[in-house]
Amino acid sequence: MTETLISFIYLLFGDPKKNSLEHRLFNTIALVNGVLNILGAVGSIYLPNFEIIFMLNLASGLLMISMYFISRLKSIYYNLFWPFNLTILTYLSAMWFYNGGSIGGNHYYFIPALVIATILLRNQKVWLLYLFYISVTAGLYAIEFFRRDLIVNYSSEQDRYLDAGGNYIFVQILTGILIFILSRNLNIERKKSDSLLLNILPESIADELKHHNSVVPKSYDSISILFTDMAGFTKVAEKMSPQELVGELDYYFRGFDAIIKKHKMEKIKTIGDAYMAAGGLPKTNLTHAIDSVLCGLEFQRFMADHKEIRQMQNLPVWELRLGIHTGHAIAGVVGTDKFAYDIWGDSVNTASRLESSGIVGEVNISKATYDLVSEFFECEHRGKIQAKNKGEIDMYLVKSIRKNFQDPVDPLKPNSIFKDLYLALKTDDEI
Repeated sequence: MTETLISFIYLLFGDPKKNSLEHRLFNTIALVNGVLNILGAVGSIYLPNFEIIFMLNLASGLLMISMYFISRLKSIYYNLFWPFNLTILTYLSAMWFYNGGSIGGNHYYFIPALVIATILLRNQKVWLLYLFYISVTAGLYAIEFFRRDLIVNYSSEQDRYLDAGGNYIFVQILTGILIFILSRNLNIERKKSDSLLLNILPESIADELKHHNSVVPKSYDSISILFTDMAGFTKVAEKMSPQELVGELDYYFRGFDAIIKKHKMEKIKTIGDAYMAAGGLPKTNLTHAIDSVLCGLEFQRFMADHKEIRQMQNLPVWELRLGIHTGHAIAGVVGTDKFAYDIWGDSVNTASRLESSGIVGEVNISKATYDLVSEFFECEHRGKIQAKNKGEIDMYLVKSIRKNFQDPVDPLKPNSIFKDLYLALKTDDEI
């Protein structure tokens, strides 16, 4: 029910993903004011000069609804800013003369009219808008002062009170609707900006940045760092168009993003065809090494599945080198215009060497990671492998989840025993 209502609202006023805040506000205000003016035409039946007031309300209402349809269908609301404001001011000025002037109730509408105009203002200078509105209202008061005979008065005090009271209540309702519309749309924009920020930074880091305009760097005794790189990327990329290249990378990285999110790790960054993620931060935990290896296995399975599809279509394929290391690192946010959450330390360099020394299609881990995950995974010792600027490092290949921990239907997924042991680690961490 809620989704249906939201879809209907988006259909009426515009989708936040496709239409700007100002555009959606214009659509909303034009439609609401148009409908209210048409209803006002019907409600003016008891007033003197009923025919004129009826036509003014009806004509202005139809004009506003026409502008709504033009804006909604053609997406040119910014060209309708002044026609919309002139329609409102022309209507209010005419009502000033035909409905009691300053002692009537129509002058109340000049305040929400200015509020509407200010909300919808785009590139124009606000002081020009204010000057224009002040000039119109000052001109109307001046005409009434010097030419009182131009104002059509009420036939009785009772009519004046009824009209003034009705208009006052109507303006309150209109103002309330405007505030509600604005607050709803601002909430949508806030959620959009928060969502974009959370695509760049972890939630706790984003909150700290919003509250303090800076993030205190933090040292972590133990995190697991995962690096990947596409083997043969340059050679294959030379045979692809820019669109194919970016589309293929986007496909892989979107898949990696989903896997990372599933295992509650943090994506750190991508550099070209390289992908970097980490577990155990910003909130520390005791399961980060297991999470990283589960991610690594799922990454390789994702790549293998896509490789089969590409080969069946006689298309070039990429394969993945993947390395994981566990150790100390420092994390923090750098930059001012484009924030970046990053990690530094010797462990990061070691993880990078694990990747570059890895075997295509395998999950290559260090001794430090092996010591934390060997209970859960079948691992094969590769021996001491020469790593650039690191000398010889003990490396292991994670072959699978241990048989007694494998799901009976899918051996690449953990069973309930695995999950119980895993949850016990999480509980220990919380204690």
